Formats: sequence, C-alpha cells, structure tokens
Amino acid sequence: MPVDEPLYPVNLRVAGRRCLVVGGGRVAADKVAGLLECGARVHVVAPELGEALADRVAAAAGADGGRLTWDQRPYRAADLDGRMLVIVATDSPAITEAVHRDAERAGVLVNAADDPEHCTFTLPARVRRGRLLVTFATGGHSPALATWLRRRFESEFGPEYDTLIDVLSDARAAIRAEGRSTEGLDWQGALDSGMLELIRQGRVAEAKERLQACLSS
Repeated sequence: MPVDEPLYPVNLRVAGRRCLVVGGGRVAADKVAGLLECGARVHVVAPELGEALADRVAAAAGADGGRLTWDQRPYRAADLDGRMLVIVATDSPAITEAVHRDAERAGVLVNAADDPEHCTFTLPARVRRGRLLVTFATGGHSPALATWLRRRFESEFGPEYDTLIDVLSDARAAIRAEGRSTEGLDWQGALDSGMLELIRQGRVAEAKERLQACLSS
C-alpha cells in the first residue's frame, strides 16, 4: 500500500552510524552503496550475495576500517541491536514483516524496499551534486514517476551548483563574522541576478561581486 498521509522530509546524518541491510541482491546493493556514500558503517545479513554486492564486500575487506561487513545467514532480531536504521531488501514478505515488527519494537528506523506499508521512512529518487541534494518522491504511489523526474531534471544540476554553494556560504560566514544578521538580505535577488550563469562561464569573481552588490543594496 502506498502512503497517503503527508511525509515529513528529513535528511539523516548517518556518517559513522551503524546501519543494517537485510538482503543480498541488486536492490540491497543499491541501498548499501547509498549508505556508504554518506559515511555509514553498514552490516549486511543475507544467506547469499549477488555479484554486485559480493564484489563490494570483497573490495571492502580490510580496506576501509570495517565500514562494510557481511554475515552469511538468515536475519534474526538481534541484528538490530545498536543500529540506527535498517533497510530490508528481499523478495520475502515474511522477512519484511519480521524486520518491520522487530524494528518497531526496538525503536529502529526501518525502510522496506517497494513496500511503504512496512516503512517508518521512505527513500526518494535523488540527484546529488556535491553538497546539493535534490529529491523526488510520490509517497510510494509511483516510484516510476519519481525516477522519471530525477532523470528529467538531473542534467540541470551540474558541478557549478557546488561552486555556488561555496560562494553563498563564504558570504554568509563573512557577514556573521562581522556580527551582522544574514536575515533580511536580498539573497533571492542575488540568485536571480545571473550568478549561476557567471559561474558556469568560469567567472566566479564576477559572481561574487554581483552577490555583494545585491546584499549591499
């Protein structure tokens, strides 16, 4: 069943946190990759691993301080001990139900791939460009639409957006260092002034000057 109630958007900080993935197939491999990308410590429980995840586990052995580990066996409730969150990615409704039930009891956040009814959080389609994160979600009603929207708009977000974040962040930090408030300044006017296009053209210094002009007006 998809989710009809409004979802509360949140970005979790998982760097260094212990997370669990139940399942060893292609979908599980994608979930593991996403967690590792954000610095999580990931433990996988599955009787067998697909090629993609097996290769990743083999490459990680002894190479990254144990950030990715695997137990070759079925899931058990004790696997949730000390975990921040769990993602279950299997084709077994019984395992999905068990993980969801155990996670609810343990107070652990749980996501079940393609099964919003057994989730306490869902995973949107996303575009990541450095520190910029753009997400698309439909509450589980149409993952295909969320993916299509990501594909449609991802070409809009190039590396220049990360440079733009630097320019804006530096200006904000400078203002705060002077003891001034960053509220009430014309940030939106600056962003509408063509700064991004200047950065795309490599004219970062001019973009900074335009930003300062807008914030000083």
